[in-house]
Amino acid sequence: MKNRVCRFCKSQLKYTFADLGMSPIANNIIDSENLQQMEPFYPLHAFVCESCFLVQLEEFEQPENIFTNYSYFSSYSDSWLSHCKLYTEQIINRLKLNQNHLVVELASNDGYLLQYFKERNVQVLGVEPAENVAQVAIGKNINTITKFFGSNTAQEMIGNKQSADLIIGNNVLAHVPDINDFVNGMKILLKPNGVITMEFPHLLNLIEKNQFDTIYHEHFSYLSIFIVDQIFKKHELTLFDVEEIPTHGGSIRIYAKRSENTTHPIEPSVNQLITREINLGINNLSIYQSYQKMIINCKRNLLESLISLKKNNKTIVAYGAPAKGNTLLNYCGIRNDFIDYTVDRSPYKQGKFLPGTHIPIYNPDKIKETKPNYILILPWNLEDEIVKQLKYIREWGAQFIIPIPQVRII
Repeated sequence: MKNRVCRFCKSQLKYTFADLGMSPIANNIIDSENLQQMEPFYPLHAFVCESCFLVQLEEFEQPENIFTNYSYFSSYSDSWLSHCKLYTEQIINRLKLNQNHLVVELASNDGYLLQYFKERNVQVLGVEPAENVAQVAIGKNINTITKFFGSNTAQEMIGNKQSADLIIGNNVLAHVPDINDFVNGMKILLKPNGVITMEFPHLLNLIEKNQFDTIYHEHFSYLSIFIVDQIFKKHELTLFDVEEIPTHGGSIRIYAKRSENTTHPIEPSVNQLITREINLGINNLSIYQSYQKMIINCKRNLLESLISLKKNNKTIVAYGAPAKGNTLLNYCGIRNDFIDYTVDRSPYKQGKFLPGTHIPIYNPDKIKETKPNYILILPWNLEDEIVKQLKYIREWGAQFIIPIPQVRII
């Protein structure tokens, strides 16, 4: 307990936000030859800091062991790619970017986003710690540095004349254990009149929509604008605009600048959203301490539904192998006794097994072969996209199960 301190303000962590028991690393997809080997499980226990109200996990596994060889590739969701292409068009127009500007993306994955800037003749540079994923981007001719980002990497990039006009971070701010070093690195890398945009799931949606499955070891922090504003101010960065976007079940996109930069006025959206968060109790421990009951109720309802279906001899499979799905399955104790298999579009996951539950992963064509009665959608945030892809299951009367925020059968 004495060593359990907030990663932002260093206050002692005393209060539980969500305790999901023991769980494996959510993106550690298992090869068939490793099925009989010991699989490490760690406490999946989120705390809230009573001083700054940052929701966070302890660091049980080094980032190098989580992200160096990564199973998540961003290019296998059509809706996500559409989102990124639209963002590219909007930010190029807003900042008037051209071939003389450099866009740097942190955690650039397989080049899913920077490819659209390159198509518009804007200079790009990715920073991606997962070597296997970075090689895919490099294969697309996306210039990529294979390193973890922080103050030291930023200093090296400055020495290589790679300071940025635009720094992008999509779903990475929550993934860094040393959030102070990461944000300070962005301050170092950013040009005097440069802009930072970052997207991350909104803590309010996690609470209000019971999205507890988005808690997993790769997500070290769970963010509100209230706390992100504090973190950025500490490092002399200022939020000047905020947008609510639908990705990942409800996310936030922030726009930030150096605090001395006067070229971007602070939009009313920033204070409006912080005020809304405060009015909903984001700076009050009570909203966090009541959350565990919501999680338990969701678990019970899902299990009751699956048990009822299995008692009636219905076949159930899953769609997707996302990190959130592995949190859900492991917390609820759902294994092959409920789910025959899952499918995923990513060839990097097919032929492997989900961590903890050891449910096999197949190509989506497997659904046509076996004609299950029900399909549990694990990436529920992509419900519309997946239901459209699998509309053919209606031919044999199959239905979809949506687990979050409450069980629905459609």
